[in-house]
Amino acid sequence: MKNLLTLFTITVLMMSCADTVVIENRPDQTVDAEPISGYFKKRVLIEDYTGTWCGNCTRVSYAIDQVYELSDKVVSVAIHNGNDPYSYADIAPLKNLILPNSPLALPVSRLNRMTVWTFPEPTNTQEAINLTSNNTTLGLAMNSTIENGNLNLDVKIKFLDDYSNLKLVVYLLENNLIYYQRNYTNYYDAVNPILDYEHNHVLRNSLTNILGDEITGTTNGSTITKNFSIPIPSIIENSENISFVAFVVDENNNAINVRASLANENQSFEINP
Repeated sequence: MKNLLTLFTITVLMMSCADTVVIENRPDQTVDAEPISGYFKKRVLIEDYTGTWCGNCTRVSYAIDQVYELSDKVVSVAIHNGNDPYSYADIAPLKNLILPNSPLALPVSRLNRMTVWTFPEPTNTQEAINLTSNNTTLGLAMNSTIENGNLNLDVKIKFLDDYSNLKLVVYLLENNLIYYQRNYTNYYDAVNPILDYEHNHVLRNSLTNILGDEITGTTNGSTITKNFSIPIPSIIENSENISFVAFVVDENNNAINVRASLANENQSFEINP
């Protein structure tokens, strides 16, 4: 009887250890971790609250340029505010999320939606890069077509883990917008104003609630698809310069993963071979 009890105890302990290993067996998501077959690439989202009139905002835009040169896992969005031809009119919910008790005094930048990018941003580019990885358990892919004045977009999300309380945010951006930019910094050769400055990744519309639409069916092995179909907004200057950004946030509004896509692009999930 004693031997049977001992054997039962050992068996229970082994099963418990095995369960613990499975639960804790997550991919290494640190920035320098080697790619693990089957997992997804993880990108960092940079939301840049900016304005053409904001002379100090070039500090952040310069930092973003540097991050793009250092990493291929970066997605940025320029959210213009104030007396600006590209000002995003429906910014209030987002402003109240990131700065609930303070005015939006530009420049402001956030990593993965909620993390403050440490000032001065150009000397803290690694802070953004450290949020990228070769391995994560949530992947995104987009397919889009633009024709006859309408845009159609499919956003696919695939899960290699069980998730809950997630929301999807989908942005419509415009690139190659040429307009002057105030510059009170020494960046960009200290030219002020910068004439014919190229404004890219400019937020023009949010296809979801700007704080995200709830998504369900987010269990291990599942894939969900969200479809969007709208007329091209009248504020778009050139439909050929449209692009999209899709990202998923958790219950604390932190972005888990993000993907950018050009118009008329058909993407596959970024899965490690």
